[in-house]
Amino acid sequence: MSGLMLLDTPSLYFRAFFGVPESVTAPDGTPVNAVRGLVDMIARLVQDRSPDRLVCCMDADWRPEFRVAALPSYKAHRVADDGGDQTPDALEAQLPVIDAVLAAFGLASAGVAGYEADDVIGTLAVRGAAEGPVDIVTGDRDLFQLVDDAGPVAVLYTARGIRNLQIMGEKEVAEKYRIPGRAYGDYATLRGDPSDGLPGVPGVGDKTAAALVTRFGSVAGILAALDAGTDEGFPAGARRRMEAARGYLASAETVVRVVTDIDAPELTGLHDRLPTEPRDPEALVELADRWNLSGPVNRLLNALAR
Repeated sequence: MSGLMLLDTPSLYFRAFFGVPESVTAPDGTPVNAVRGLVDMIARLVQDRSPDRLVCCMDADWRPEFRVAALPSYKAHRVADDGGDQTPDALEAQLPVIDAVLAAFGLASAGVAGYEADDVIGTLAVRGAAEGPVDIVTGDRDLFQLVDDAGPVAVLYTARGIRNLQIMGEKEVAEKYRIPGRAYGDYATLRGDPSDGLPGVPGVGDKTAAALVTRFGSVAGILAALDAGTDEGFPAGARRRMEAARGYLASAETVVRVVTDIDAPELTGLHDRLPTEPRDPEALVELADRWNLSGPVNRLLNALAR
């Protein structure tokens, strides 16, 4: 393909951290498993997918206040005693190295204060689709809500690994979840997502959530049907459950919906053209030597030079 590739970078470096042994270290003994794994993932993606443009999207805020205000349980189980997130110390120490390596390569990186990487991805995907195909690389199903066959915008889902990506468009989402292809956010709102502290509607599981979204199209459509006082289209007991969950449904919409219209200078004039050679070769050599990254750095250099 050619076009824009958007990386859910936190998703990828967490995957690398837990997938590559922590025994992989720099000469001073510091773990570098997440750095090595991430660089190798990017090399594989560039080699296999040949994007013209690429952005490493970042979490400037992993738990934005506007989402917490709407639903206090949002990611509450991930909050550490100091109020931050529960990123392992061995991974936290690698994040500045990741930033330095990406900068030395000249790979575009973007994060916006008050927003998650998902929101940066959503905004750049909508903008980028006006110019050509967009691939979103993530292990987060929430981003399935962005698929758009007309764009086209697809998710390259990493659950089976970078070598076995699942390409998810509207057709694939519809087949997997039995919902309209762009309705994953509404479906997740109804059934819940414990990994994000999203409780869902009590008594509503996958099948009922799918039936409701298919019938009414969205959470907004369900609420409109409740306002109209109709029972038509509601599975047994579902109308009562929806009525009881009105407050949650209104709040969850803000939490689940990926922002697609961030207006921030960080995303204006972003230099996202994939480089063919490193921006700072000397810095890259120093980083590779210091952190035991020669193998993955050379693999990414070779992929970029093709």
